[in-house]
Amino acid sequence: MENVKDFLKSRMSNENFVKLTEIKNDRMHKFVAEAIELCNPKTVFVCTDSKQDADYIRATSIKTGGETPLKTKGHTYHFDNANDQGRDKGKTKYLLPKGVDLGKRIASCEKEQGLAEIRGFFKNWMEGREMLIAFFCLGPTGSPFSIPCVQITDSAYVVHSENILYRSGYEQFKKAGSGPNDFFRFLHSQGELDGAVSKNMEDKRIYIDLFDNTVYSVNTQYAGNTVGLKKLALRLAINKADKEGWLAEHMFVMGVHGPRGRVTYFTGAFPSACGKTSTAMLPEQTIIGDDIAYLRKIDGQMRCVNVEQGIFGIIEDVKPSGDPVIYKALTSEGEVIFGNVLINDGTPYWVGMGKDTPDEGINFQGKWKKGMTDADGAVPPSHKNARYTIRISALANQDPQINAPEGVPVGAVVYGGRDSDTCVPVEQAFSWAEGIIAKGASIESETTAATIGQAGVRTFNLMSNMDFLAIPLGKYIQNNIDFANGVKNVPPVFSVNYFLKNKEGKYLNGMLDKKIWILWAELRANGDVDAIKTPTGFIPKYEDLAKLFKESLGKEYTQQNYVEQFTIRVPELLAKIDRVEKVYRETVSDTPEVVYKTFAETRDRLNQAKNKFGEYISPFDFLNK
Repeated sequence: MENVKDFLKSRMSNENFVKLTEIKNDRMHKFVAEAIELCNPKTVFVCTDSKQDADYIRATSIKTGGETPLKTKGHTYHFDNANDQGRDKGKTKYLLPKGVDLGKRIASCEKEQGLAEIRGFFKNWMEGREMLIAFFCLGPTGSPFSIPCVQITDSAYVVHSENILYRSGYEQFKKAGSGPNDFFRFLHSQGELDGAVSKNMEDKRIYIDLFDNTVYSVNTQYAGNTVGLKKLALRLAINKADKEGWLAEHMFVMGVHGPRGRVTYFTGAFPSACGKTSTAMLPEQTIIGDDIAYLRKIDGQMRCVNVEQGIFGIIEDVKPSGDPVIYKALTSEGEVIFGNVLINDGTPYWVGMGKDTPDEGINFQGKWKKGMTDADGAVPPSHKNARYTIRISALANQDPQINAPEGVPVGAVVYGGRDSDTCVPVEQAFSWAEGIIAKGASIESETTAATIGQAGVRTFNLMSNMDFLAIPLGKYIQNNIDFANGVKNVPPVFSVNYFLKNKEGKYLNGMLDKKIWILWAELRANGDVDAIKTPTGFIPKYEDLAKLFKESLGKEYTQQNYVEQFTIRVPELLAKIDRVEKVYRETVSDTPEVVYKTFAETRDRLNQAKNKFGEYISPFDFLNK
């Protein structure tokens, strides 16, 4: 293509050509021109930061069937293909040049071969359709954390979702002039449609080019595969952070409110459907973000931002008693997209919403009736991974620092997962490095409906970032360990477990007990309470928890509750160390030696405790030793 601007002018209306070329970025122009030439759209629409353009996108999504209005003003719903209901790890790969290897646990294919394949799917795929070009910013605009992005797609639903979830970036691109050259690029097509739903699931592809900061996705609509700025951009950001000395993490950011008006900012990494959003939304606390955080060191302080401005949250079990702030926002007027829920008479319903579900309606499978069955048994009214998309500004508990250009100071880091039989509800690591290794790099979690495949299987999930890593695992662990270097006040690291059960399979945590574990961690991070030293970390004292339960939840917390929850389960902990260490020895060739050293030291402490107290050790035994 000899003259990019002449080509663009020939394929766009004058209004949209002017909007595009007001951004003086030749590399962006080339990316757009190549996409137009490849996909061959009928028309091209360029989105600015204006309300008028945002309204056009929403109206187009409704007109083309990507969304359908509901009774409540501002609410719409969207359905995905029945086989397109989660992030598809099997179809997601990195495009790597010959000689580049990210390790056995990271899916990839040869770059030129992968590009040829996916370009074949894109060829003329937007013929007769409108191409949408939108500009966004990851992180607050005008910030050291900012990463500008360009999304090209034929799905107005995708752009509408990103308008809710991300900060607009058109004006930032304009201000940048001829730069930047390292912006993230996303090209997506819904592919052939059956009605308004992507049809060819066998041809679904999500390919990521780390060396060109570009993501390609085709024949899919599910937001986790198509809303490029979310987990697809996280992969690009992890690679960029590795080169530049910062961290891109699968973490919430929240303000935990302690005594005397104190606010301590926590980041926390949990695999999908493991309580991450509900933790970020705890009552009387404030939310900055529920999913992805960037962390940088600024003037000797660890600081972070929420990459997003909205929530793409799992809606199952969102109800007034457990998630009052979200539930109120989802049932009030305002811009919300519901995904893969049950619709009856213009009203959305989902499993676990705290009220009766109608006997019939429509969902992603078509018409639904109570009592329907399929090969897997009863057909639920809404998918387990049904979602909602909403701006955080619609929530009453938005933290005032959400758009602070330099982010907020990190006061503590929390790791969690689904663990029914091993770890206590809350525990503080002995040090930053030990916390990164034993709490973050050792996460195991039972799988959920957020990814395609069998649910309920215990899987290794490094920092809850396993699905998104774009660098070798060992290097990623070392980057996290080294990140504390030069930090004046290194934040403490905690683990939490909301899913511990007794031998009869009964949960030992109540739905809102997670608030107590986080409030105790806030007190501990600020040196307000002492703790009991165990072989795996510091755990709370009974009297501190009893006080928190009484003051914060208005309920009694018995010593029996405490012993059940905080008994150290030595056999299960030793088995976990063995499983995780096996993963590293068999699949991670660049594992830092400090990882194995930490495992060995923890194993020795557990065996010493077992020899002295037995296999299941009451927390009171450690006080009386």
